[in-house]
Amino acid sequence: MISFIQYTLNMMSNLSNSHNSNTGSSQNSAAEGTMERGSCILVRYASQNSLDESSQKQLPRSNGKDKTTGGAYHNNVHTQRSFEAMNNMREQNLLCDVILVADGIEIPAHKMVLASCSPYFYAMFTGFEESRQDRITLQGVDHRALQLLIEYVYTSVVEVTEDNVQVLLTAANLLQLTDVRDACCDYLQTQLDPSNCLGIRDFADIHGCIDLLNYAETYIEQHFSEVVQFEEFLNLTSEQVVNLIKSDRLSVPSEEKVYECVITWIQYDICTRQSYLADLMEHVRLPLLSQEYLVQRVEKEQLLKGDLQCKDFIIEALKYHLLKGEVKSTFKTPRTIPRQPVGLPKVLLVIGGQAPKAIRSVECYDLREERWYQVAEMPTRRCRAGLAVLGDRVYAIGGFNGSLRVRTVDVYDPVQDQWTTCNSMEARRSTLGVAVLNSCIYAVGGFDGSSGLSSAEMFDPRTQEWRLIASMSTRRSSVGVGVVNGLLYAVGGYDGASRQCLASVERYNPAMDTWIQVSEMTDRRSGAGVGVLDNILYAVGGHDGPLVRKSVEAYNAETNTWHKVADMAFCRRNAGVVAHKGMLFVVGGDDGTSNLASVEVYTPETNTWRLLPASMSIGRSYAGVAMIDKPM
Repeated sequence: MISFIQYTLNMMSNLSNSHNSNTGSSQNSAAEGTMERGSCILVRYASQNSLDESSQKQLPRSNGKDKTTGGAYHNNVHTQRSFEAMNNMREQNLLCDVILVADGIEIPAHKMVLASCSPYFYAMFTGFEESRQDRITLQGVDHRALQLLIEYVYTSVVEVTEDNVQVLLTAANLLQLTDVRDACCDYLQTQLDPSNCLGIRDFADIHGCIDLLNYAETYIEQHFSEVVQFEEFLNLTSEQVVNLIKSDRLSVPSEEKVYECVITWIQYDICTRQSYLADLMEHVRLPLLSQEYLVQRVEKEQLLKGDLQCKDFIIEALKYHLLKGEVKSTFKTPRTIPRQPVGLPKVLLVIGGQAPKAIRSVECYDLREERWYQVAEMPTRRCRAGLAVLGDRVYAIGGFNGSLRVRTVDVYDPVQDQWTTCNSMEARRSTLGVAVLNSCIYAVGGFDGSSGLSSAEMFDPRTQEWRLIASMSTRRSSVGVGVVNGLLYAVGGYDGASRQCLASVERYNPAMDTWIQVSEMTDRRSGAGVGVLDNILYAVGGHDGPLVRKSVEAYNAETNTWHKVADMAFCRRNAGVVAHKGMLFVVGGDDGTSNLASVEVYTPETNTWRLLPASMSIGRSYAGVAMIDKPM
């Protein structure tokens, strides 16, 4: 049998002889596009003189090749076409020199191609006995994943789906196809939710996917309250539960959530798990629970009564609550240290307001991207309302709907971008003050449509009920409130009886259900914004009759004194105020003439104000503001 090389040489010789004796006829045949049946190669010779100047010009070609006269020549589609040709040969089992076997399924391939893309195959085919084998069985590799990865090697394309991502990542990790492994990790990141994040974290840990592991752990810490509601949490080992709840970075509305998840985990298999109770309770920060919760819930829990070490933890927590002042600050154990979660990126949420009438509009400011965008509108128009963030929900409380003062409450879920309703307050209240204290919402003062209010009430999320608490000594509408060291302060406002703006301030103690007077502000302020930074309470702007203020003063609870700080750039009353990362954000309001769309930010370290680079889409007065986690 003649060799391919000898066959080629004979053909070239025949073509050369034909060219010398029948130049004219062969040129005519070529021009007409005809060839002899048996020929497979056509070699055409051209003298150097035939390459005239016009043929040396570089012309664009649709096939990706560049025409050039010298130097480097590059064909942009050469590699793609070569791999396409090799893949076609693989599919037809042409020139394949290895058969890979997984789960009994045979997949032909070319060693050179595999080695060029995978360090695993490179090592196999250059330094081990498999280099001399033409059939190799891969243990522990799913045949579907192997097929997809071999196709990827030849085509650079692989589709990652919910059905194949786990086997594909496992196989890609083994074969050291790191770009496919990373693509699988990216896909799993997008699939994280509270029901599966613990499993994905463990999967990432097993396969050494560090970025996915860190991402999943952060997700678990930031969504702890939801994670513990699912089956994955209940199936954790005691060691895994300990590693989870001892983290300082857990994001929980209160330590109650950590305590309750431990009890739930024990009760899921009480016979087997009760022996782990003390080991788990050691990492529950009982002193950070409210005294009421400790007495009514923790101390009465039957599981804890029979465990001496758990009793010691309860005694420690109750002792912590009995201590006062400096003595309390020196009483330190691992369970008295507050958790410090690493938060998600934040957005500034601005709800409703007066523009110039009551509106439903809600918009967010992304602090990283420095831009405003719209989110779901409230179910009804609402301005002059109070706003509170409790857990992962935002409560819009009371206010004015354009015709009536209301006692209704709308609840916003940022993850779902949806509004629902919950139980209404006892009284109609607009221009009220709202704050969160001990995981409950307090609504203070306000105006009911006929008179200013001295009454106040509290919402307990566990019972979903509002109840009245002790009343203030003074009627206060347009009142600002803030919480310092577990006590609630009602600042300024307007007394409808005396028809005066107020400089007075009252403080509420939830343990005693009593209000007392503290030092007055230096100026009368109704409609002042109130915020708290490092246990210093700030009263921002407001008005005294027709005089709208841009001045700001700060209250030190330790010394019971007020002092002035730097003025804002603009006069503002009825602005929203929220604290974030050691700064105060003052949003909108009005200057006595028109509503404002700007936002000013105060930094206490430098005692300076600056404007955010972008304003709201519209000017808003009497809007509710909150700083919340940016939905993932």
